[in-house]
Formats: sequence, C-alpha cells, structure tokens
Amino acid sequence: MATTQRPSVDETGDSALTATILRPLGRPSWRWMATLAAAAVGLAWFAQAWVFQLRYGLIVTNLADWGYVGGIPWGFYVGSFIWWVGIAHGGIIVSAAVRLFGMDTFAPVARIAELLTLAGLANAGLYIVIHLGRPDRVVSSILPNLPQTIQTSPLAWDVVVITLYFVLTATYLTLTLRHDLHRLAGRLPRAFTPLYRLLLAGHRPGEQAKAERMAWWLALGLIVLAPFFLHGGVIPWLFALLPGQPGWFGPVQGPQFLAAALASALGAVTLLAYVLRRVYRWEELIDDRVFRGLSRWVGLFALLFLWLQLQKVVTGSAMAPLSIETAVDAVVATPLYWVALAMLAVTVAHVGVQMLAPQRFSVGRTVAVAVLPLVAILIEKTLFVVEGLMYPVFDLYEGVPGSYTPSWVELSSLVGALSIMVLFFLVAVKVVPLIELKEAES
Repeated sequence: MATTQRPSVDETGDSALTATILRPLGRPSWRWMATLAAAAVGLAWFAQAWVFQLRYGLIVTNLADWGYVGGIPWGFYVGSFIWWVGIAHGGIIVSAAVRLFGMDTFAPVARIAELLTLAGLANAGLYIVIHLGRPDRVVSSILPNLPQTIQTSPLAWDVVVITLYFVLTATYLTLTLRHDLHRLAGRLPRAFTPLYRLLLAGHRPGEQAKAERMAWWLALGLIVLAPFFLHGGVIPWLFALLPGQPGWFGPVQGPQFLAAALASALGAVTLLAYVLRRVYRWEELIDDRVFRGLSRWVGLFALLFLWLQLQKVVTGSAMAPLSIETAVDAVVATPLYWVALAMLAVTVAHVGVQMLAPQRFSVGRTVAVAVLPLVAILIEKTLFVVEGLMYPVFDLYEGVPGSYTPSWVELSSLVGALSIMVLFFLVAVKVVPLIELKEAES
C-alpha cells in the first residue's frame, strides 16, 4: 500500500508535496488538449441534438402524454436529473463529513467532491431546461410565478433546491479556497488573476481560523439538509406523496434516494480520484487507503439500496393492493431492472471479498467496480420514473399504458452532460489546486 512520508522542503520554502499539488497548474499537456478536444466534440454532438429538439419540439423524443395510444410525459430526462442531483448531494456530503467527523483519510479528495457537486448541480439544472422544451420558459414561466407555484409545483421545488445547494456549495468551496489562493500568491497562473482577486476580496492574513469555523457550520448545515430536506427529503417526497402513482407512493423513497445518491457519488469520487492520481502521479497524496475506504462506503450504501429495493418488491407483491402489485410486477418484469441490481450486487460482493481477504485488494479493480453503481443508479432511476408513470390508478384518457424507450436525442443529453463534467474538471485543474494545501503542510 502506498504511504505518505514527511515531505522535504524546496528552495522556495514549499514542501515537495505542495509542488506536487501544483503540478496540474503547469502548461497543458497533449493529453490534456486531446481530452479537451474529445469533450468539445461530445458537447457539440449534444448541442446539435438539442437544436434539433428546439426546432421540431419534444416530439423528437419518445416522451408523450398518456393520450389514447398510451405513453409517458417523463422519461430519461427526469431520471438523469435525479441521478445528477444525487451525485451532487452525495459529493458535498463526502466533503462535509471530512470536516465534521474528522475522516482525515478522505481529506485528499474533499475538494474534488466539492467540485463534483458544482458540476453535478449544473447538469441537473441543464436537464430541467432541456425538459421544459424551450429555454425561455425559465424566465417566462418559472421565475415570475415562483412565489405562487412553490406551494404546489414539483418543478418549482426542484429549482429552489438546486439553487440553494449550489449557493451553499459555492460558498463552502470559496471559504476553503481562500487560504490556499493567498498562500500561493505569485505561483498561480497569471491569466486568472482577476478571478483570484475576486475570490480573495476582503481577505485578511488572520482570517483562516474564522473561515474554518464558518466552513464547519456550513458543513453541518449541508449534512443536516441532505437527509431531511434535499435528496433524502424534498426530491423523493415529490414522488412519494402522489397516491395516484402507485409505483412511486410510499415511505421507502426517502432513504432509497439517499442511499442511491451516496453510492453513485462515492463511485464518481473514486473514479475522479483515480484518474487524477494516474495523470498527475499523486500516489503519495491519494494513497491506497483512500480507495480502500471509499470502496467500503460504496459497498455499504449499495447494500442499503439493495435492502430497500427488497422491501419495496416484497411489500409490493405479497398481498398488496392491486394498483401497487401491478406497478411492482411491471418493474420486476423489466430485464434492465435486474441488470442494475446485479451491478450493485457485484459491488457489494467485491467489497466483501476485499474485507475478508485484504491481500486481494487492487486499486484498479476497486475503481472498475466503483463505476458499476454509477451505471446501475442511472438505469434504476430512469426505470423508476418510467414505471411510476406507466400504471397510474386514474385512467385519464382510457388509453393503454404504451411503452417507452429513450430516443437518440435523449441519449445525446447524457453525452453532453458527461462532456460538461469533463470540461469543468479540465478547466478547474488548471485554475485552482484540487487538493487542499493543508494536506501537504500537515
């Protein structure tokens, strides 16, 4: 297992680990440029698909109203929205837990998790705009009517929740960045000097202790909000409190959403940490203990999610009301549902084997398995949305349920969202240190 030794000090007075943290801020490599080009191509592909949707309308998707021939009004867009929000909320919980509970093993990936949250929330907001059909509806329909619709509209609640979490996370990140930016004055890229000045506005040499206290209280607020108000509260409640949709209705949605969010977010943090460690040779900063610990938490929340799914299936199929039984039967008859559960089961089994036989631990295999919850949760959340709309207890148009498969336009949105995530980190890694300097100074 890789270990971190006491760093030496170079001629500038900085530790060798500080120089290692600053390594990505140098001149872009050809690999960085190639990745940037690939992400730009992915974003361009999504842009042309979105323009196609804007030109011809949502009819180019496979979304539909119930109507006489059946169909569903929500699908991959809303499933992806839930997925990104979960990744974002889980990401900031990782960082907040490091500060609140002294989980120092994960301190090297805390800022990576914070940046993941910002990018995830941006993508979640993007999916709201895409699903509206026309971007101008944000300013013509949502914002002007927000004071009234906040009481009844799930869309209004989504906008409020995303905005609240984005502001809190951006404030939290700024507080933890200011000390590092001040400490590194003169060693940061000059091209971003205006941004650094903005982030350091009002900075005082002795403010670090106060900033740490403020960050601690913000971390506490984020930890409390997540299970009771955000991905363990408002978003699942928007589904669970609709008795007309038996596929959604029930108290299990809150803990299930939270478990899914944490499993997928920890998987994303694991993947990002591994990529950065390989690219920038950060083995002494992000050592094997980080991946061993992350894998155990991924396995724990994957296991919790599977257990909650078991509760849902058993109670929905054993002498349940006819409407609930019909909805549950539709879910268990879908092969993709079992593919998603199998991915999560493999994750749990892998963690179990590593705990029973520590000598079999492998960082590469751990990262590969950590990707499984990411894919599984996206599949499950899309099916959750689709199946929840497929069998409502009301018969609005006396039609048939119909079927749904995401169109190429809808799937292109995932290419675009992932490209945005890659572009975000490509820029971030050249602007700010992705690991807090206290990791090198301790």
